[in-house]
Amino acid sequence: MGCRWLIHEAYYHGVWWWFSRARDTDASSPSQENRTWIRDVRASSVTSCGNHIKSSCRLIAFNADSAGKVLGETNGICAAHIYCMWHLPESGQDLPSCPGVTLGPEGCQVDALQFHPTAAGVLVSGAGRVAKIWDVAQQKALTALDPHGDLIQSVAWKQDGAFLGTSCKVIIAVSPLLFQSIQGHENNKDSRLLWMNASDYILSVGFSQVREREVKLWDTRKFSSSLISFGENLLYCFEVCPTLPALTQVTQCLTEGKSKGAALVPKLALDVMSCEVLRVLQLTDGFIVPISYTVPRKVSQHVGTQGSPKYRAGFRIFGRTLHSCNLIIPQAIISQSSFLVPSLRVLPDSPHSMNQQPEMWLTGGGEVNQTQIISRKPLFLTADQSSRGKPLTPSLLSPPGPSSKFRHTLGTLLPRSTHITNLKGLNLTTPGESDGFCANQHRVAIPLLSAGGQVAILELSKPGRLPDTAVPTIENGTPIADLCWDPFDPQRLAIAGEDAKIRLWRIPPGGLQETLLEPNAVLRGHTEKIYSIRFHPLAADILTSSSYDMSVRIWDLQAGREALCLRGHRDQIFSLAWSPDGRKLATVSKDGRVRIYTPRRSPEPEQEGPGPEGGRGARLVWVCGGHHLLVSGFDSRSERQLYLYDAAALTAGPLSVLSLDVAPSTLIPFYDQDTSVVFLTGKGDTRVFVYELIPEAPFFLECNSFMSSDPHKGFLFLPKTECDVREVEFARAVRLRQSSIEPVAFRVPRIKKEFFQDDIYPPTAVCWEPALPATAWLVGSDGQHRKLSLQPKDMTPVSAAPQDVPLRKFVPASHYLEEKSDEQKKEELLSAMVAKLGNRDDPLPQDSFEGVDEAEWVGLRRG
Repeated sequence: MGCRWLIHEAYYHGVWWWFSRARDTDASSPSQENRTWIRDVRASSVTSCGNHIKSSCRLIAFNADSAGKVLGETNGICAAHIYCMWHLPESGQDLPSCPGVTLGPEGCQVDALQFHPTAAGVLVSGAGRVAKIWDVAQQKALTALDPHGDLIQSVAWKQDGAFLGTSCKVIIAVSPLLFQSIQGHENNKDSRLLWMNASDYILSVGFSQVREREVKLWDTRKFSSSLISFGENLLYCFEVCPTLPALTQVTQCLTEGKSKGAALVPKLALDVMSCEVLRVLQLTDGFIVPISYTVPRKVSQHVGTQGSPKYRAGFRIFGRTLHSCNLIIPQAIISQSSFLVPSLRVLPDSPHSMNQQPEMWLTGGGEVNQTQIISRKPLFLTADQSSRGKPLTPSLLSPPGPSSKFRHTLGTLLPRSTHITNLKGLNLTTPGESDGFCANQHRVAIPLLSAGGQVAILELSKPGRLPDTAVPTIENGTPIADLCWDPFDPQRLAIAGEDAKIRLWRIPPGGLQETLLEPNAVLRGHTEKIYSIRFHPLAADILTSSSYDMSVRIWDLQAGREALCLRGHRDQIFSLAWSPDGRKLATVSKDGRVRIYTPRRSPEPEQEGPGPEGGRGARLVWVCGGHHLLVSGFDSRSERQLYLYDAAALTAGPLSVLSLDVAPSTLIPFYDQDTSVVFLTGKGDTRVFVYELIPEAPFFLECNSFMSSDPHKGFLFLPKTECDVREVEFARAVRLRQSSIEPVAFRVPRIKKEFFQDDIYPPTAVCWEPALPATAWLVGSDGQHRKLSLQPKDMTPVSAAPQDVPLRKFVPASHYLEEKSDEQKKEELLSAMVAKLGNRDDPLPQDSFEGVDEAEWVGLRRG
């Protein structure tokens, strides 16, 4: 079943070893994870463009040091300009001492080789600036492609073999006749290329101008620029959807050793009974480490039912034979199953399977860290009353549920011209209850690492490099516990100190011009260090604080005194949050309880309910119009989880619990009341989770995460008015890094951006104006913010836009799986492919709404 021919992708001053996985694994390893590792290997230290490791269904080959048995000449050294092919024997037979076929010589180093995907014995090579196509049987070159502008680094065949892509440092070309080429990546370091199945899309990896690794998706029909660009520095698994186009992260993996190479194991070698969908072999200095990707399912012995033996056996499409991965399961196992799940596999080679979303994995050399797999959770989850308070699990019986119109959200780092750079001396040890820094629409306040509790104030309207000299700061006089801007006075900053005092500072309109030494006011009342401070969302001059003295105090800033004091906590208060109407206050504490207060009615909690089990930290926010509470915390095993409560029934426990990952930092939530989208990330994270929340099952609708290339020290969101509605931007944040502040825009991909997307932008609350004064709120009055439309005067709502008729729709894949002969299927699909290749001016899928709900793309569907 396995591939019997093994080739050198780049045969340098080293040798290739091969192993049978079953024979050479170390069964004595005490760890189940390490049991399948191949140990005591000696990977070569030679650097090249090659992957240094390859896998068939039966064998693994990797580039090794010359010690021990060698594949090739006995001295372990072979000229780099010779192609050598070896026919490997059956297990137990002696290894050959000489190659079976030798092609060349070329006269320069060979950096890339790849067999044709459909034609037997056809090989492409990249050596120097020339790519050649070889006939292996005749041992001669069929053709040499036009000379490239630089050294070739990667070659890739399209899945049907009709086109070839090459990359040479910064240039990406599409052959056979080099009819298209473009600058792919701005840095001339190593680059790679990959076709997305038989589609017209190419994915490339390389380096940006500032040497950050990046991933780009290209459409070869419109090769002027990339469709998607993504920076990364870890081992990621992505789902590629070229119909949008979009890159969606599936998993993130931090490996235990430096990667010297990586290879993908063929599908037929996967453990399908464990729902394994991908397996990557990582080559390190001393190990070959298998990294397995599985889809969580309840019952692994359930099998798909297929009516046609021909389909199970596989049939030919475009000259390739497709094999089903279905296993022949004994009848006894089938009869024990409570039900069977029928399945229909969309054929990836079919030109009419554009909705098929291939998976890919990316890695790079030199990554070091402990193993950590971050799994993408299923969207449709069980949530009945019997499972209340327990983590949601996948259900094979769950019917398809709703999906979020924000699921394709794209988080975009705005241009470097908008960044504030050259930050120095940041305080990265603020308490876990603090966000680490604070921001409003005008400026940010950042604690500095100093004995006097200094705070830097930076104007967002003045991006660029900060001077190397010291900048004016606030001298708080004591270490900072938390800080917060007044939402109704963008020049007033409240700072809580470790001396149990709250100081109020006023920033001049144009920013700090000199160091501030004296606050405008000091609030005294707490007897121990303060945890956190929050302003009231509606009433002016109302501030609340929590402290180690286990009290929550509400302050009247106009009078400069404490107005209310709330009791009832038995341990550290992790977080507090005002309800949207400003009537109630919720807290979560280390004693494992969530509490809701009505402060003007009683100092004791109105309700209590069970909170997160873990005592490492927690945050909470009011969601779904103030009818629910979302709490982020840890379980007893330190896994980060989200808990959704009915605010009217805390004692019943959470309605839903969603497990995310294992990480040390507490997830800080930001909730957008207009869209019901919540963003969650922690200090030191590289990922921002995004979910739309709905008040009924499945509660959490997963959306695209935002990934950053390095950990952020803080992540805060700005008022809605800072969003660029013409780019369908519905949230904007500022990201604090070690030495810079960078704005991040979250956008929904839409086609008709010339129209105002009124389904994304309902009238928003004017949250920067108070609804009532402090004195009125304290005596029992309530208010609400007025609403403001974000629609520009020169834009028409998309709901009033004329309806366009889609250019075409794809025929369902089931049409091609009807009872037809193999020859009929082959002829029909081959004709469709030829027609598709012959028309290079076909519109893009997103131009004709293919594979996506048309109403959603143009923004006509309402949430």
